[in-house]
Amino acid sequence: MSKKQVVVIAGPSGSGESTVTERVVERYPDRAQRLVTATTRAPRVGEKNGIDYYFFTKDEFARERKKGHILESTYIKNRDTYYGTYAPDLEKKIASGCIVIVNPDLVGARYYKDHYGAATIFIVPESVEALERRIRERSPELSEEEIAHRKENAVREMQKEQSFYDHMVVNADGKLEEAVDKVVAILKKQGYNLD
Repeated sequence: MSKKQVVVIAGPSGSGESTVTERVVERYPDRAQRLVTATTRAPRVGEKNGIDYYFFTKDEFARERKKGHILESTYIKNRDTYYGTYAPDLEKKIASGCIVIVNPDLVGARYYKDHYGAATIFIVPESVEALERRIRERSPELSEEEIAHRKENAVREMQKEQSFYDHMVVNADGKLEEAVDKVVAILKKQGYNLD
């Protein structure tokens, strides 16, 4: 396996790490793929199993972990939900020779850095206000308490976790393509083959 086949693009909720990942994959459809994460949360409207996430019940998730199919995982207490790396998806994408882009939390980022030599890129919004606006736009059904909680978590992540990552990219409102350009430049500089 190439040392430069897995890359982490992470960031707090509302930073746009998923959108940046989608754009990189759109630009390089033959070279890059997003890892599909396993979760115990219920699918949202329009989400498809195996495309957006691998959806499991908690019992199924535990069985998959026991079989060695969940390589690392995190439990989000306030959502009572597990998220983790689904080994069959990762192995299939690595075997295809693609660059695999992962959007994990810090636990996952450390795992990929240690086990796959992944470069790690942290995506941040230009301000806390922009972050809150994105959280509200993306999930209008959230209570004020949940929005405050997510904002607090995001600020804590930006303050405490940012130093772990190799690179930081600001994803400013209206400047998504600039952020994607910066990520692509980092990948090329780090030896990922996008050509």
